[in-house]
Amino acid sequence: MGKRIVVNAGVTETRLAVQDGNLLTELYIERADRRSIVGNIYKGVVTNVLPGMQAAFVDIGLAKDAFLYAGDYTAQLGAEDQTAPPAEEEHSDVDEGEGDGEADGDGEPEPRRQAVAPIEEMLRKGQEVLVQVSKESLGTKGARVTSFVSIPGRSIVFMPQSRHVGVSRRIHDDAERDRLRAIVKGLPEQNGGFIVRTVAEGKGEEELAADIQFLSRLWAQVLTRFESAKAPSLLHAEMDVTFRVVRDLFSPEIEEFLVDSPAAHEKALEFVTQLVPQLVDRVKQWDKDQPIFEATGIEREIEKALRRRVWLKSGGYIVIDHTEALVAIDVNTGKYVGKRDFEETVLKINLEAATEVVRQIRLRDLGGIIIIDFIDMERAEHRDQVFKALTRALADDKARTNVLEISELGLVEMTRKRVRQSLQSLFCAPCPTCKGSGVVKSDATLSAEIFRRIQAQSKEGAGRDVVIRVHPEMAHHLEASQREGLERLQALIGRKIVIQGMASYHREQYELTVK
Repeated sequence: MGKRIVVNAGVTETRLAVQDGNLLTELYIERADRRSIVGNIYKGVVTNVLPGMQAAFVDIGLAKDAFLYAGDYTAQLGAEDQTAPPAEEEHSDVDEGEGDGEADGDGEPEPRRQAVAPIEEMLRKGQEVLVQVSKESLGTKGARVTSFVSIPGRSIVFMPQSRHVGVSRRIHDDAERDRLRAIVKGLPEQNGGFIVRTVAEGKGEEELAADIQFLSRLWAQVLTRFESAKAPSLLHAEMDVTFRVVRDLFSPEIEEFLVDSPAAHEKALEFVTQLVPQLVDRVKQWDKDQPIFEATGIEREIEKALRRRVWLKSGGYIVIDHTEALVAIDVNTGKYVGKRDFEETVLKINLEAATEVVRQIRLRDLGGIIIIDFIDMERAEHRDQVFKALTRALADDKARTNVLEISELGLVEMTRKRVRQSLQSLFCAPCPTCKGSGVVKSDATLSAEIFRRIQAQSKEGAGRDVVIRVHPEMAHHLEASQREGLERLQALIGRKIVIQGMASYHREQYELTVK
């Protein structure tokens, strides 16, 4: 089985998965009460300018003000000769750049924009600005916005502040790249720059021109709304996840598009008919009784993606840990002991891990700084093999990445553009007992702490008994494993100690009362 897209339309959320064979490679979640805002365009109001950070806060009508860096701001709408942003940053949260960007013919992305003036000279408090969300609100941070707008179509990404014409670096045929670039440059002059996307390969002038005309009209509507709307207000919203996936991911290499809801199936058919009518026969409605994600094995893969440890087919495993500053991924030999040579054993595990690490990074949507600790390899050629395997696997990742070569210690440092919440933060909440630390106090530690509190508290009050209310498991531990200690403590304080198990208490909770 090749690639397929599977849609589960639930009551409160829509889940959309991409499978390559039986492997889950990408997962998108959209909840009815919290649609993605990446790609939305707003008329905002500057609430604060921070010269020390060369940034500003912008009210766009959300709970938290958005963050605008000086390098992400251009003072004039439609300004001439602005440097276009790296195209990897300029698409929807489904596409996330698709690697479609190329500033010139040799495949190198354009340099990052530089502010032409200090931000305090360009912006002032109360000023109205047109901005687009480039990154979701993550944790305590508000959304990140830019005034360098990009609007993705099926075949073209339109960038109003640029005059650049680029072609997706995923189109490898030089003649085809030149043909597409020549078509776009030969069209009647448009007010903006363009990136030709991967799905445009093989398309003619008529299709590309229609996409450009549509996007240009859409931008003109945004500018008209900007003039009349009261800030803060939404000027343009990205479509729902099903539309974005049809636009950005549904291509001839997708053999099947399965949808489990009649309403969602009709919607998908409508989008496909509009955008890729030649593939409409691949959109099918799921007609079996078993839930679609269970039948296709996706539900099981999601559960695995929330675990800390991921097993490899060889018997080795990787461990994924989230910290405040970075994500650490550790590769271990596990059950695999090899046959003859230890270095060959290590190489086999590391090569297998390189592919699985990238799959987990994509599936979990990990971003920011990522450190991968491969098993130490003595031979330089082995380190090169593992690094090449890692970079080959990353070539299919739509998010922008930057990877440093593997060190002698087996460490790989990389960054990956973070646009949305990771799978873990989307699906999970911090444990109310451990507060997200992942550990709780041991029985012995908690027992000693309770005994110290009893000694201190028994000096207060005139009661005869000390009552300990604890979690039932802790009550059992005190009465069984700590029986001798309790008896010594009772003799020491001259009072009877009564233990009460409280089912409503969490693991570390306890209460002492002198009666």
